[in-house]
Order: sequence, then C-alpha cells, then structure tokens
Amino acid sequence: MKRANTFAVRPLSDDGKQVLRDLLDACAALWNEINYERLMRYNDEDGFEGEDVWDADTGRLEGKYKAVLGASTAQTVRRANSEAWRGFFESKKAYHDESNTSVTEHPEPPGFRGNEDDGRVLKGVVRKDAYTIEWGDRSRLEMVVGKELRDRHNSPKSRLRLEIVGDPNWPDYEDQSRLELWYDETDNTFRASQPVTVSDDARDTPLADEKAALDIGANNLVACTTTTGEQYLYEGRELFQRFRETTREIARLQSKLEEGRYSSERIRRLYRKRTRRRDHAQEALCRDLLERLYAEGVDTVYIGGLTDVLETHWSVETNAKTHNFWAFKQFTERLACTAEEYGISVEVRSEAWTSQECPQCGSTGRTTRHQDTLTCQCGFEGHADLTASETFLKRQIKQAVRPMARPVRFEWDDHEWSELPRSHESPKEQRTDPSTVHRDGNIASGESA
Repeated sequence: MKRANTFAVRPLSDDGKQVLRDLLDACAALWNEINYERLMRYNDEDGFEGEDVWDADTGRLEGKYKAVLGASTAQTVRRANSEAWRGFFESKKAYHDESNTSVTEHPEPPGFRGNEDDGRVLKGVVRKDAYTIEWGDRSRLEMVVGKELRDRHNSPKSRLRLEIVGDPNWPDYEDQSRLELWYDETDNTFRASQPVTVSDDARDTPLADEKAALDIGANNLVACTTTTGEQYLYEGRELFQRFRETTREIARLQSKLEEGRYSSERIRRLYRKRTRRRDHAQEALCRDLLERLYAEGVDTVYIGGLTDVLETHWSVETNAKTHNFWAFKQFTERLACTAEEYGISVEVRSEAWTSQECPQCGSTGRTTRHQDTLTCQCGFEGHADLTASETFLKRQIKQAVRPMARPVRFEWDDHEWSELPRSHESPKEQRTDPSTVHRDGNIASGESA
C-alpha cells in the first residue's frame, strides 16, 4: 500500500540553503518552460485529445537545465509535467462524459509556478534513485545536484546533504518513489514528501470503515459529520474579512498607478501575502481535520462538488468566497494529497440541495436560513452547515447515522486551529456575535456559507 513520509529539511549551512533554493528555482523554471511549450500547442490545436502537446521539444529544455539539476532531476521534472497533462486530459474526458459524475468542475490545463520577477514557487522533484534518506538520531537526506552547483557546497560525492527534522510516519518501507521538495514561505521552511510502499502488515492504523462528509463554504470553511457521531466546524469569517481587506487595499493601490501600469512591487507583495495566509490556513485545516478523522477510523471522506453550489445560486459574493478566497479546487487537491498520507480516500460527490433539506421532514421548500441557523416549519432548528454535512453523509451511506454529539468548533489564530470555548454548545445555546456575521439572506438563495 502507498503512504508518504512528510518532513521538514534543514540545510547544514548558508551555502547549502542557497544551493537548495537554486535547485528548486531551476526545477520551477524548467516546469514553466515545458508547460509553456505544451500550452501553446494545446491552444493552437482543435482536437479534443490535444495530442500536439507531446510534440514539444522537451529534450532541448532538459538539456538547458541539466548542468544545474543533474540529468535525472531534469528528466523527472519533465515526467511530472507529463503526468499533470495526462491527468488533465483524463479529467477533461470524464467531465464531458455525462455518465461520469466524478468530475464536477471544468478542468484547466496544468498551471505555472510563478515567474522570476514576481517570485517563483520553489518546488521540485528528485528521482527515486537520486536521493537517499537515513533515519535515526541525526536523520539526513542526500541528493544529487548538477555540476554547476557541486562546487558551492562541501557534501561528499557531489550530493547535497540536508538535515531532517522530525520522525517518519512510515520508517519501514519496501520501496520509495520520487521525492517532492518545496519551500514553505509562510514559516520559512523547506519541506519534503517521500512517497513509500509499505506492506499491508505494517499498517498501524485504526482505520475501519467509518465515513465522513464535508460541507465546504467561506463563512464556515468546513462543516464535517462522521458516521461515528462526531461533528466539526471550522469557522472562516475572520479569515475572509482579512482576505477582503487585503483585496480592497490592492484595488486602492491599483487605482493610483500611472496609466499603462498594472502592478507594482507593493501590490505583488500583497498578493503573495494574501495567498500565503490562505494556503497556510488550508494546509493546517487539512492536517488538523484528517488527524481527527484518522483517529476515529474514517477511511473515506465525501466532499461536495462546486458546481452544486453554483447551479443552485450564483452571486458576486458567492464567487468571491468560493473561487478567490477559499480556492475550492486547490483545497480539494490539498485535502486529497494530505488524506493519502493517512490512507484515507477522498471522493467528490453531488451535494445538491443538502443546504435546504430539513433532516426531520425532508422538505426543501419550507426551510429558512438566518445567519448560521436552518429552521423548518415542521419545528426543526439546527446549524445550517452542520445539518447540510449530515444530510450529505446520509445520502452517501444510504442509512441512518449515529446520534450526533455536540459539535466541536474551531477558529484560526494565524498559526493553528484552536477549539473555541464552549464549543460543544448547541446552536440554540451559543449565539453568534452579530458584529462578525455577514448577512447572506435566507436559505432560498442556496448559498452554502
């Protein structure tokens, strides 16, 4: 079975740190050049399959970066980009297949990793046989670099040596796959992910056959219900407010630019700051939630498709929250990637009308939403997003779930998700501070907050 060891890496010297930055920057640059060549061919052709993308002269580009990356790493970057394009074509085919509901959002071709002027995303891959890891009291990672970088460090055998921080989740593995490396700007740390193959006997996990369903929004980022009777709510109003304030400041600065100018270094810094803040919160949320689900024995997480929200109701506010702020597609990809480390599968399913359905009488026409509360003429009252996630879960497992415990609520403090005081109170017992609430109207709008 496939698992992954994820850890922080620390260069042993300032020179080593610069070598690692240069290595990842060259990986990102090579990815961008290969991706550009393929994207130009994709946009020029009219065929559905886009076979012209494979005619790009990737060998020439590999050769251009081989002296910095080494031949094996340059080749691995090209292969990773090829896999991304194959995945895109498969998703495109599934999207146009009416009998296939696994892809609910129109797929986009693989993206770029920033540019030299605005700052590239420092991210790279190393072939499975071009690195070694030694676990122990002083764990370390060694990997091959190109000849242009060899004279800039003192590691033996032309290999860059890095210290590993932390212990592996899966130290006893049968095989390793290519190593993924990236620089986390939020906490100024280099990180790595080592996919490994371990035997079925090595599974030291409580995984059983429990399920969980997520309702994704922006006022409440995630509402989760599990078949074990647990519910989790990750609140996002403050995060969205800060996102919106930064967006307004960007707009203000853009309005003051000279004619013909579209950006400035200050504007670019604000864009990067806004993105890093969101990505940091996303990563921490995925990690916190999946650790909890893993401990409960959950093996499958259902997540609603974005098109269900947009088909029910579309507004500028919904679009700003779902697309720009929460970056729904990016979040689902991050969730699936993190879930793989825990052996948990993520499945995207339709959640149409779950935000309006009364769990007590099943009506969708007699319900009303006010702020976070869903009420029905039959007498039901509950938290709208938690109710939606519970209804969504019942549809997937097609059976009743255990009685729900009082939900655990979390808020973001810029570093981690912390449980709110009195978080186990029911919606009737806990009243929201009106000053922090964005009044989205009633449930007839269909917006999943």
